[in-house]
Amino acid sequence: MRKYAIIILFFVIGFKGFAQDKITLEEYILKYKDLAIEEMKKNKIPASITLAQGILESANGNSVLARNANNHFGIKCKPEWKGGRYYYDDDLKHECFRKYSSDIESYHDHSLFLKSREYYKSLFLLDESDYKGWAYGLKRAGYATCSTYAEQLIGIIEDNCLFIYDIPERPVKKDTITTIKTKSNLIKPLANADSSNAKSKLAKQNNNDDDFTDVALDEGYRIIYHNNGVKYIKAGSKDNFESIAKDFGLNVSDILRFNDLDGVYQLKPKEIIYVEPKKKRSDTDFYIAVEGDTMRIISQAFAIQLKELYSKNHMKQGSEPKPGQKVWLNNQSPVY
Repeated sequence: MRKYAIIILFFVIGFKGFAQDKITLEEYILKYKDLAIEEMKKNKIPASITLAQGILESANGNSVLARNANNHFGIKCKPEWKGGRYYYDDDLKHECFRKYSSDIESYHDHSLFLKSREYYKSLFLLDESDYKGWAYGLKRAGYATCSTYAEQLIGIIEDNCLFIYDIPERPVKKDTITTIKTKSNLIKPLANADSSNAKSKLAKQNNNDDDFTDVALDEGYRIIYHNNGVKYIKAGSKDNFESIAKDFGLNVSDILRFNDLDGVYQLKPKEIIYVEPKKKRSDTDFYIAVEGDTMRIISQAFAIQLKELYSKNHMKQGSEPKPGQKVWLNNQSPVY
């Protein structure tokens, strides 16, 4: 009897240890977000897509392939593969999957796999923030056989706000893009601008390999984005707060106030700058903070007024969220 009790005890301890070793969704995002961003910089694949595919294909890093072969994306051997191999029953019995020496190698090979195949080529013409286009494009190209694969990826991205990683410096989610022509303090809508020039400018933006088109101040054109219904621009290399304020008929103090900045702040190229007041709430209920997040970063990412963000979360001005903290964006956080 004692012998059986010892066996059962070892089984329980072993099972408990395995359960504790299981990676949560939040832990997976925190662990691999920087790797996804790095691959985006090198290979122009949205970090949100890479993360969502890793989460879905590897069950948050807990799948047999991820644990035994460091394979986070379910990539099979294919004829050209010369590396390690791992055999596993999937669609067919004893299928060959790529085995990697590290998670980093898996993430890098995922990028190379997509870039090297003709049927994924059109995806690289999309904007890096167009995660929906990428999701549906991957499904059409046959990355997975599941009929709801695109919707699953989009759900993972939006439920976990992964779109904020699609520009390294905490981007906002782009809802719409328009082009306007500015002259001094006058802002003319697209319909009243020189249409041939405006279309040419917009075409140049859309066809640029880089997500960013620098502002041609002498031509007076700006690309206007919207996030949470709030207009913003990306600062050009020759921009300063005075030039932005002038183009939108505002005072410098307005620009600083809209973006929760002080007068000594140094503007950086490509930085997101709102040109009207941010909203008091978001359609997204909450966001899980990660290492390096500040309340202002979250405020900019979701176009919510910083003071409102502090108020909703019952936090003191100047305090910052801890990694893993739920930051409420729509309603007041519950008081327990």
